[in-house]
Amino acid sequence: MKICILQGAFLPVPPHLGGAVEKMWFSLGAEFVRQGHDVSHVSRTWESLPSEENIDGVRHFRIKGHDTPSGGIKLKLLDLLYTRRALQVIPDCDVVVTNTFWAPILARKKLARRMFVDVARMPKGQMRFYGRAGRLRANSTPVAEAIRAELPDSEHQRVVMVPNPLPFKTQAPELTDRKEKILLYVGRVHPEKGLHLLLQAMSKMNTPWPLKIVGPWQVEQGGGGEAYFRELSRLASGMNVEFVGPVYDSEVLNSYYRSATLFVYPSLAEKGETFGLAPLEAMAWGCIPIVSSLACFQDFIKHESNGFIFDHRSSDAAISLAAILDGIIARPEIWHDCSQQALKVNDTHSTSRIARQFLDEFSLIADEIS
Repeated sequence: MKICILQGAFLPVPPHLGGAVEKMWFSLGAEFVRQGHDVSHVSRTWESLPSEENIDGVRHFRIKGHDTPSGGIKLKLLDLLYTRRALQVIPDCDVVVTNTFWAPILARKKLARRMFVDVARMPKGQMRFYGRAGRLRANSTPVAEAIRAELPDSEHQRVVMVPNPLPFKTQAPELTDRKEKILLYVGRVHPEKGLHLLLQAMSKMNTPWPLKIVGPWQVEQGGGGEAYFRELSRLASGMNVEFVGPVYDSEVLNSYYRSATLFVYPSLAEKGETFGLAPLEAMAWGCIPIVSSLACFQDFIKHESNGFIFDHRSSDAAISLAAILDGIIARPEIWHDCSQQALKVNDTHSTSRIARQFLDEFSLIADEIS
């Protein structure tokens, strides 16, 4: 099968600036090749990358893209210009995977029917414009439900749910027996991620462990900006909290996952959080995840089995989170079993297993238009 992956306008591939979607499709493209398929990958140009190259059997084509703007209208305009250029370079293929807003709208009818639209965020009304696309893919149960809510019943069969895979294969992950007694957060340092809630919870804990916060706070990198960073620094005053900053080297990032016992992801993004790749990555290294009660996490985290869930919507959410953290810290006898259960995501969400699920859907699209 010939597969083309059309990435968005703002982040390079390979994912030198991070980006969960870019990491995922970069890994999946190589896996599709390993499973015997022909793969090309279209993405934005980047100063250190050639316009064309072959990586792990995937042919990469790069066209002029853009830095992420601060305004939504400008973002859509730049994405439009990029997509028009990208559609001119898509090679002959059976399926086009894309996460761009405009590609399913601008593509000619024959190409549109080949499109496997990766809906990486909660839809905001645009699904009704994608009537010609072959499939609309959700990465979690709540996203699939939201997509169907924007479509007539007759089109619900085009919606499929395939979870995100792990973007790496772990090497000798650690169980909690040999980990450090630290709390870890990895992700954007943004108000919707609930880091202020985590710091408030730490101030109420009986025996708070040191906390490492890994991720960018700068607006241009998806963070909440300097004012929010100053607020977090104020809340962290007097506590053992380290703001590491962004880490884009996967080996360095994995070293944080490998060493931490507990991974805390207190996201408050009711509409923005669609999957939760960071908790999944942490689990792959044996970290015990503690997450908010957003529905997307419950596809792969089971409370008191392979992780813990707290009610972020309660009026005393910080107290609730503090109580769960104190309870886990006070019961080291549960760490080993919970960590072992978390490690199972290395099988259930492996790149090879998830790639086969995607390939099954691609085959159906190819059969329908043959």
